[in-house]
Amino acid sequence: MAMPADPENDAVSLRAAMVDALQQDDALADPAWRAAVEAVPRHRFVPGFYLPAGERDELGLRAWEPVTAELDYGRWLAAAYSDTTLITQFDGEEVDWRAPVVRHGGAPTSSSTLPSLVVRMWSDAEVAEGHTVLEIGTGTGYSTALACERLDSGDVTSIEVDPRRLEAAADALYGCGYTPTLAVADGLYGYWPEAGFDRVVAACSFRAVPPALLAQTRPGGKVLLILSGWLYGYARVLLTVAGDGTAEGSLLPGTVSFMSARTHAAPAFGNPAHWVAGLPDGPRAARHGPERLVAVTEEAFHLRFLTQCAVPNAQMVTVDEAVYLVDVVTGSAATLTPADGDWHVREGGPVRLWERVESVLDAFDAAGRPRPETFTLRVCPDGQRLEHSRMPGLLLPGTTPL
Repeated sequence: MAMPADPENDAVSLRAAMVDALQQDDALADPAWRAAVEAVPRHRFVPGFYLPAGERDELGLRAWEPVTAELDYGRWLAAAYSDTTLITQFDGEEVDWRAPVVRHGGAPTSSSTLPSLVVRMWSDAEVAEGHTVLEIGTGTGYSTALACERLDSGDVTSIEVDPRRLEAAADALYGCGYTPTLAVADGLYGYWPEAGFDRVVAACSFRAVPPALLAQTRPGGKVLLILSGWLYGYARVLLTVAGDGTAEGSLLPGTVSFMSARTHAAPAFGNPAHWVAGLPDGPRAARHGPERLVAVTEEAFHLRFLTQCAVPNAQMVTVDEAVYLVDVVTGSAATLTPADGDWHVREGGPVRLWERVESVLDAFDAAGRPRPETFTLRVCPDGQRLEHSRMPGLLLPGTTPL
């Protein structure tokens, strides 16, 4: 007769195996973070989640299969202790995990981030004993638990914009004996009641550095966050805050992306065909094609971030073989179509979108195609500027004077 499932005991060997795998991948170089991962039971924070199905459905949408202990105990526990991001919410809608159904399409809006990245973020922020930290994006609470285990619950504040997500995370955290300060709040504004912090670490991405986060950080403190945009370019940046409220730091290497803060998510823009219907009939030959931005390479990942600084309100979509750029703020648009092994461009509106993209690509090539860590981000009262010694400065979108 089969023995009843006992996740607390069954998880021990799986958690040890995950820790060993992370150690071999150099994700747990700090013994204190290794001890935290060894101690925190991740399965307690993910009672249900979605994993991608093997194939897309008949409409071409990605299918997502629900996974719970009741549906498939072995798969659930094994996934909980894999170095995998586990999607827990789509489109801001809570799931009834007592009777979950297969999802088709949709945008993930909450998850338990893969453990190696969670530890990497805390480590890269140079979090150490005695620091007070603000975590933006509680999510399932697993990352929060690691911080509580590494530091002390009294030194950890975590905020989450979704009250239902925070309630579930709070239940899991308190159930494991962790008692951080938790609050429903928009990460764009930090959390003034617990300021000032030695470290601020964001588990969501922003279009520009929120000034409130710098104002809530002690002089000499550090802010680690992901910058993103509507072209889905991402960059990690570690900023050191000065006594006058300004900040400076370098981009960090690696291809890391996080979900956007909900107030910074890209807006719907309608039908691309409507946008390009009034563009000039006479196309020109493109100096650079869109493949430089959409290739599955580290350089393309980096270039999407640089170019979206030049066209901060542009979104890009491909329909059949045509590539469309749409700017909902200025009403500008551009389209690129393949022709005889090259690309032809038509663009109109106040901003020549693809011309701006090409100017960044030209400057990038002329500078020797510099890597992310050679760029510096400066946050000052007159704006936020990405700088490189061999490239013109790029102003981040939506900056607000401090």
